[in-house]
Amino acid sequence: MAAFSSQFHCTIYHISHDIKARRFVSCSVNPSQGNIKVIVNGAAKEIGRAAVLAVTKARGMEVAGAVDSHFVGEDIGKVCDMEEPMEIPIMNDLTMVLGSISQSKARGVVLDFTDPDTVYDNVKQATAFGMRSVVHVPRIKLETVSALSAFCEKATMGCLIAPTLSIGSILLQQAAISASFHYKNVEIVESRPNPTDFPSTDANQIANNLSNLGQIYNREDISTDVRARGQVLGEDGVRVHSMVLPGLPSSTTVYFSRPGEVYSVKHDITDVQSLMPGLIMAVRKVVNLKNLVYGLEKFL
Repeated sequence: MAAFSSQFHCTIYHISHDIKARRFVSCSVNPSQGNIKVIVNGAAKEIGRAAVLAVTKARGMEVAGAVDSHFVGEDIGKVCDMEEPMEIPIMNDLTMVLGSISQSKARGVVLDFTDPDTVYDNVKQATAFGMRSVVHVPRIKLETVSALSAFCEKATMGCLIAPTLSIGSILLQQAAISASFHYKNVEIVESRPNPTDFPSTDANQIANNLSNLGQIYNREDISTDVRARGQVLGEDGVRVHSMVLPGLPSSTTVYFSRPGEVYSVKHDITDVQSLMPGLIMAVRKVVNLKNLVYGLEKFL
């Protein structure tokens, strides 16, 4: 197990009142110089825990803070089932953690795994403390992206919004775009092991990418309103079929066809660990950005 150079010193204060007692945690950080300091916002989530483990193993970066509303006060190393504690408690106050890290004057990145309603304020806070952000939050509204883009441009501070962190998913999308110039019929079939918002972010992004190419697909069937034929995304005839099948991996397949030929590209995700190479790439890239970039594919 790698040694951790960050030291997180915390003091817990108890202030008694007539009605209830409140508990405050004050922290300070003395991180080593040179490494990228990473704060994981949403650290108790599955992807947050995976991110903590991935960052500790990556060269040139280290976990410097953990934020979540769950397991507050517990050591993030313990929550991630590490053999030894990291001496970094989970806190529910992003501003306090940012303030502690910013004192080191080191390069810092906030990994945001929260939700669409808090992303704008989170990125603004990180920027105010001189830290970049990598945002992986489903269903971010376009208005939020536009507002953040304008804010980052004015602040000359980088931010990466990544609808997917899967390099395989990005490669599938690139292959689908290349194939779309040669086929006039295309449908997307996806499966997920658990109920979620459908069509998925991946399916929506693939459909949007294909629709932006100016082609009309499935002309013979574009007006069919039979539900069993799936949902048409946009006005260009790209259909998507979404299935929930427990036990299956998260899977996306894009089928192209013409008379006498079918071409398909498929991508499966069986574990959140598959997202970590993309995440580490995002951390390394975002520290040099001075504006907002949408999509990890810009760096492939």
